Amino acid sequence: MKFDAAQFDNLELDNIGQWPSAAKLLLAAFLAVMVTFLGYVLLISDKMTQLERISSEEKTLKDAYRTKYHVAANLTLFRAQMVEAEATFANQLRSLPNSHEIPGLLDDITFVGTTSGLDFVKLEWQPEISKEIYIELPIDIEVIGSYHSFGQFVSKIAGLPRIVTLHDFKISTGQGDSDSLNLTLQAKTYRYQGDVIQ
Repeated sequence: MKFDAAQFDNLELDNIGQWPSAAKLLLAAFLAVMVTFLGYVLLISDKMTQLERISSEEKTLKDAYRTKYHVAANLTLFRAQMVEAEATFANQLRSLPNSHEIPGLLDDITFVGTTSGLDFVKLEWQPEISKEIYIELPIDIEVIGSYHSFGQFVSKIAGLPRIVTLHDFKISTGQGDSDSLNLTLQAKTYRYQGDVIQ
């Protein structure tokens, strides 16, 4: 079959039935391509975008399901851990002095210092420092004694039934007696902002 360009001359849309076979085939191929393209653009492309979006949502939902399944499967364990955490928190709150015990804390520190062989130069409360869930109560302390007495003092402070932390240690030589040293430090105790459990 020879291709003859002359057969495409004088083609009119009014009489497609009279067109040569090659022209009809070319028109049919063009229309098929156009219908396929328009069908994809108008019908399929939106569905493809929607499918990608739904696939992404499916992955997110599966991840959420796995997390919730893990929690549900271990719910008994999580509840037991929550009860244990609440008990630990309540126990720690009991270790914090309440407002009635704070003056007695100074007496305890004084007693611990004197039984350790220290002489107090200074023991005074500083302004409270309010934090997010607790109040910090600093106490400035200055004592005179031997190095070993300082060790006993710190050890006995750690053994108090209430939480007391020691900060900013400074040891210097005392005046006069060559064996005496001067210790300045800051002790801090804490009070819970909410209702303290007794």
